[in-house]
Amino acid sequence: MSDVIDPEGRRLPIKVDSTSNGEFEPVPLSPRQRLANRLAQQRASDYAKRRGVSRRQFLVSACGAASTLLAFNEVHAADRQPGGRFELEPESALDPELARQRLDGDEFIFDVQGHYVNPDGDWLKHTQKGGRPFTWAPKAGCALADEPGRYSYLECLSAEQFVQDVFMDSDTDMMVLSFVPSLREAEPVTIEDAANTRQIVADLEGTHRLLIHGRVNPNQEGDMEAMDELVERWGVVAWKCYTQWGPDGRGFFLHDEDYGIPFIERARDLGVRNICVHKGLPFGRESYEHSLCTDIGIVAKRYPDVNFLVYHSGFIPGEPEGPYDPERGEGIDELCRSVTENGVGPDANVYAELGSTWRYLMRDPDSAAHALGKLFRHIGTQNVLWGTDSIWYGSPQDQIQAFRTFQIDPSLRERHDYPEITPALRAQVFGLNATRPYRISAEEVLRRARADRVQHRRTAYREDPHPHFRTYGPKSRREFLNLLRWGEA
Repeated sequence: MSDVIDPEGRRLPIKVDSTSNGEFEPVPLSPRQRLANRLAQQRASDYAKRRGVSRRQFLVSACGAASTLLAFNEVHAADRQPGGRFELEPESALDPELARQRLDGDEFIFDVQGHYVNPDGDWLKHTQKGGRPFTWAPKAGCALADEPGRYSYLECLSAEQFVQDVFMDSDTDMMVLSFVPSLREAEPVTIEDAANTRQIVADLEGTHRLLIHGRVNPNQEGDMEAMDELVERWGVVAWKCYTQWGPDGRGFFLHDEDYGIPFIERARDLGVRNICVHKGLPFGRESYEHSLCTDIGIVAKRYPDVNFLVYHSGFIPGEPEGPYDPERGEGIDELCRSVTENGVGPDANVYAELGSTWRYLMRDPDSAAHALGKLFRHIGTQNVLWGTDSIWYGSPQDQIQAFRTFQIDPSLRERHDYPEITPALRAQVFGLNATRPYRISAEEVLRRARADRVQHRRTAYREDPHPHFRTYGPKSRREFLNLLRWGEA
């Protein structure tokens, strides 16, 4: 257990590393980003001594997160005018009250993309003989990884660890459990598993904290026929699909008459009119075309009564983000172009979700400023949704703290007509925006949540918290390729 909680304080509370969610090849940190991490480590030692506490005690505190973000600011602003920064006073690195004022919050946080793995599921029967799927999971270092058993390490990604990371070690109030692309017989999490996890939270009297998607691959035989059961038996609130995935390796477009349009029509008929579509984060060359958002504006215009929640906002890791370029033809720019040129205005029926996107952008504040600015301007300030893709990235608390303090530089706002990120706008992104497509009342959820057993357990836990500050996803090309080989098997 000591390895889990990092007693020596070696891990930073804001986790800027190369971890991916397993859907894209990890991108190594730049020299500037590695320097920022080194400076943050150095400052942690210095400030811990000045406050007379251990490194671990310092890093677990709000001052630890503040000093880490301040170090990132210092490095990124060293040789240029920054386009984005984390708004924190230098004093917050040593003043606990000031740090809490900047990093704590009472926003309604509704995370619309979360994941976990069932360590006892039937999907393990389909692994290769001798195979150990998700072999990067032991690096998570959860206490259960050392338990006897061939697949004990998968407990690090289980429902129980999910509850700990999401509801204890972060300020998340509510989450939607989502799915990964897979054949039905090889799903690491089935709809039954998701419902069981929902019951775990319900048993804690957190009855309004967890919603579930229904995974549909319209290009896979039997999936659209099963949509009725997903609604009637499991009470799904949205559909999750991957346009770049298919059982034969080929994807589809939402405006395809063979797959996309029948899928949308079926969703409308069933009355669940939220379609969460993975865009961006291309799986590879074969799937690249179908990862683009070219079809989003077309179907949004054709079906104004359907909400299209674009997961990852079409983002493609790699090149830095810049101002909107309608000629770019990919990434966030293609999402913006698609809706704009099809006459779908801001705050209409297209939503941009930030899972993995914000987590990646945190390490480059300038790219983050452009990416968020473009989404706010073209998709709408009411249509950018909070998602973290956790638990692949461990607890989402660092993503929350970074967003609570992030600001677009005034010069960039003036030049490109980006909005200021005010507390009101942050609250909208954190959760209020998602209440519209999901038809929930934030006030009702918070009223119940503030008195449920999850909140009581969280309050007691935070008297003596022990966050691990680890991430779970693959961090290198080798780990990513090992994961792909398991998926192909």
